[in-house]
Amino acid sequence: MEVAPLDDPQPSPAAQTPFAVPFSATPEKKTPRSSERIPMRVPVVIYGYAGKSGAFHEDTETIIVNSTGALVTLKAKLAIGDTVFLIHKSSRKELEVRVVYLDAYSDRETRVGLAFKQPVHDFWKRTRKKPRVPKTVRVIVKGTDPKGHPFAQTAYTVDLSEDGARLDGIGFLTSPGQTIEVRRLWRKARFRVIWIGHVGTTESNQAGVVLESEKNIWRIELPNTSATPSSPQGPPVPKK
Repeated sequence: MEVAPLDDPQPSPAAQTPFAVPFSATPEKKTPRSSERIPMRVPVVIYGYAGKSGAFHEDTETIIVNSTGALVTLKAKLAIGDTVFLIHKSSRKELEVRVVYLDAYSDRETRVGLAFKQPVHDFWKRTRKKPRVPKTVRVIVKGTDPKGHPFAQTAYTVDLSEDGARLDGIGFLTSPGQTIEVRRLWRKARFRVIWIGHVGTTESNQAGVVLESEKNIWRIELPNTSATPSSPQGPPVPKK
């Protein structure tokens, strides 16, 4: 007996292979960062009210800066959304800032992202009193290392002015704010360190220093032009 073949069953709507939904050919636009982040150590003071810890006043330094804020390290226990105050120790400028980022850096310290209410493009800059010119001069630098031991070493200027310089070849300095003695030939003066180049960058082992008195140890003819805006708190940023 022959059995008639069964008709192929019609696939149910649920079993039908759905059509693939194509992705948009237009790539998703990313919101651009308001300004470039720059690794820069700037001495600052952060103060305000830290919840259960109460009022605090802490000296620290920036890790990264841009026109909308900075990343700093603090011992005070803050929370996202807290409002505190930031003082730029060199310019004495002060701004109200908001905590927007927290990262438990260690058991005692936290990396804190602070945001300005609105971009301030010149907050991390100051007007240099005297213009700097590229000039290589051998100097002797004396100071104290992080362990409190005195050191003396040879270094060279990268550029200089009557009231400051960028020094290369200094490995003992670890943070801004230190005072060092710089000697050229028989002349010497005390300088304050205002920035230190980050390891792994072209500014590694470099430091920016400003004169703490009116004494000019260079005795080099320098251009006498009007003051120009600059960023002495951090290493120069290469042009793109």
